[in-house]
Amino acid sequence: MQQKQRLPARKSKVTVRDIALRAGVGESTVSRIMRNKGPVAEETRRRVMEAVRATGYVPNRIAGSLASLDSHLVGVVVPSLSNIVFPEVLQGVHAALRGSDYQPVISITGYDIDLEETIVRGLLSWKPTAILIAGFDHTPATHRMLSESGIRIVEMMDIDSTPIDIAVGMSHRRAGYATGQYLIERGYRQFGYVGHDWNADRRARLRYDGICDALGDAGLRIAAHAIADAPSSVGVGREMTARLFAEPVKVDVIIYSNDDMAVGGVFQCLSAGVRMPDDLAIFGFNGLDIGRELPQPLATVRSNRFLIGRTSVEKAFETPERPQTKSIVDTGFEIFPGATA
Repeated sequence: MQQKQRLPARKSKVTVRDIALRAGVGESTVSRIMRNKGPVAEETRRRVMEAVRATGYVPNRIAGSLASLDSHLVGVVVPSLSNIVFPEVLQGVHAALRGSDYQPVISITGYDIDLEETIVRGLLSWKPTAILIAGFDHTPATHRMLSESGIRIVEMMDIDSTPIDIAVGMSHRRAGYATGQYLIERGYRQFGYVGHDWNADRRARLRYDGICDALGDAGLRIAAHAIADAPSSVGVGREMTARLFAEPVKVDVIIYSNDDMAVGGVFQCLSAGVRMPDDLAIFGFNGLDIGRELPQPLATVRSNRFLIGRTSVEKAFETPERPQTKSIVDTGFEIFPGATA
């Protein structure tokens, strides 16, 4: 991490005057609303915020002559720290920034894209050098703010969509397809699926779609589902596995949305006297330590999370060959056979 200078702006910036003209108010009114200072009529606030969201405007909190200085901040926006996946990404970010003058500012969205919008607006107001943000799912206003920010934007974890600027991660759809192919080659034909809330985890849905594609190409399908309307956890995985066991369809393999859920499936099998993989095979995703340390190591897909974090920083400080060129970096994945499938 040697580079110290900010990269040139990619696009012109929206000003307070632009917002004031669009909303039909004075510039001081826009300033008060953005700083939440003083009483403002609700209708006026609504018009100003509509203009803000429509244009991607963010305030500049580094006033006067300080506005031209580099804040030496790198915004990092992730959905959760309760899942070991994202702490490992942050370890990669910290490793890449170690020894430099730059500091990460970490924010957690809780998988709430409206909260993400608020967080991004706040981060951009401090003029960070770059923003690293998980995934492609943003509100239209967040997308505009990031697109118009003039700084490097790295969307991490996923490469299955077109990025605003840079994408670093893996193809979750291809990982799902590879999972289906692997299990078909192992001789499994009756597939079950246990998952968590797809609304909060688009990447899990992409993997599911890839699995279905692989099974469809082989003339197969998922015969039984148990999908929780809740975030993933070991407890939810165990509960959903019990629900799948109660289904009339007998399956010989269950694919889980991630390793947390799959470990819950392992515990349910142990308590129910189900032998793995003789009676039932279990397959996860992520390659977490807890899965590898089970008495029977979990069969899963390993993702390169540390590499994603480190590479995201490196790409953010890399000068593009041509302005406005979008960049996609595939960090790959590997199937770990384990002992449960």
